[in-house]
This record gives sequence, structure tokens and C-alpha cells, in this order.
Amino acid sequence: MIAIVAIIVILVVLGIILAVMYNSLVTRRNQVDNSWSQIDVQLKRRHDLIPNLVEAVKDYMSYEQETLTKVTEARAAAISAGNQGPQAQAQAENMLTGTLKSLFAVVENYPDLKANQNVMSLQEELTATENKIAFARQFYNDSVLTYNNKIQTVPSNLIAGMFNFSTRQFFAAPEEDKAVPAVDLR
Repeated sequence: MIAIVAIIVILVVLGIILAVMYNSLVTRRNQVDNSWSQIDVQLKRRHDLIPNLVEAVKDYMSYEQETLTKVTEARAAAISAGNQGPQAQAQAENMLTGTLKSLFAVVENYPDLKANQNVMSLQEELTATENKIAFARQFYNDSVLTYNNKIQTVPSNLIAGMFNFSTRQFFAAPEEDKAVPAVDLR
């Protein structure tokens, strides 16, 4: 009789441990999904601001149509990459960032455009959105790290394997952001 009670207690304790580990994995996976949604919200905001900026500057920049076309094409590519996962999305967004930098550099050459309140307001909104994207990307990558660690370490990796939890991809930073700037103090 004591042996049966001991076996039942052991099975109940193991069941509780398995349930806690499974719930922890689900919580981490949901946190990754939520953090990706936060990036997605900010990217949609960015995508919505870009046509307004292009429209505001195109009258001033009649000789810079190629730059405006590149921005528009990069925006379209970024929007279409949205369903292809973090890696494809990051790549497309990095291209869009590059074209926006080109646009802002060209805007600097037009004093009337720099003084335009609408353009300045849109640039400020885009800059604020870029900062929010950076913070959301950091939170997402932290969530992915925690989740991936959880599903790859013992004993939760056993539960993760049984229930098909798979690793998630990080949202990669643009290559130019990874380069260390050269400093010359001479």
C-alpha cells in the first residue's frame, strides 16, 4: 500500500514538474510572439509615414526622382517581406533604412526643403519611430534569446522536443551598424 502511494506521489510530482516546464515554454514563446508584434506595429507606422514624406519632398526634388523611386521600391519590398520571417524582414528593412538615409542626405542639399515645417515634422516622426523600432528589436532579440535558451537547456529541452518547440531567429542589425567607427585623435 505504501509503495502504491509513493508511486502515485512521484507521478503527481513529475506531472506537476512537466506542466510547469511546458507552461514556462509556452509563456516564453508567447513573449517572443508579442515582442515581434511590437516590432511589426512600429514598422507599419514607419511604412505609413514614408509616402507622406515622399509626397512632401517630391515637388522640391524634381531632379532627384531616382532617390524617391528607390525609397518607394524599398518600402514596397519591406512591406512584402513582412510575412517571410524576421530574417527577410530585417534584410528588407535594412535596405529601406539605407534608402531613407540617402533621401535625408539629399534633403540637406535643398535649403527650402529643410525649412519646410511639414518635412521637418515628418523627419522627426520617422526618427522617433526609428528609435522605437530599435527598442522593440532589442526587446524581441532578448525574448528570442531567453526562449531559445529555455528550449535548448536540460531539462526543458526534453519537453520542448516532445511538443515541437523550435528555435526562433533574431532580428539582425544592419551591417553598417555592426562596423566599429574609426577614431583618429591626432
